[in-house]
Amino acid sequence: MPLPSGGGIVASGSVRAMYERILVGTDGSKTAAKAVDRAVEVAASTGATLTILTAGRPDKGEPVVAGEAARHAEAGVVIDTKVIDGDPVDALIGTARDGAFDLLVMGNKGMTGLSRFFQLGSVPNKVTHHLPCSLLIVKTT
Repeated sequence: MPLPSGGGIVASGSVRAMYERILVGTDGSKTAAKAVDRAVEVAASTGATLTILTAGRPDKGEPVVAGEAARHAEAGVVIDTKVIDGDPVDALIGTARDGAFDLLVMGNKGMTGLSRFFQLGSVPNKVTHHLPCSLLIVKTT
């Protein structure tokens, strides 16, 4: 469902986009693809840039993030990709913090993929306790 356009915060006569930098995690699963879809929708409606991230070995992770970026190439969103060889929770929190992201988007569950990224109660639960930005958990199942 597309989001309404024009969302922003008015301060001192200027308008600042609600989100400027969005990070989305994926493990390459069909359920995680739904989170990427929603992240693209939010980025398109707010004018934010989007970084698609996966945690795992680069030889396995690069095709995952490249495929998601290619799938949304015509969305009118500036998309960057990143693969971190490490723990998914640490990768998400560290990237969100170090990259000054405004929003992290992730799915509530993941069925397959590099590191079983999104099992409810696992990665989303751990991320919520230490995340330095807003979190959107997409119902994917």
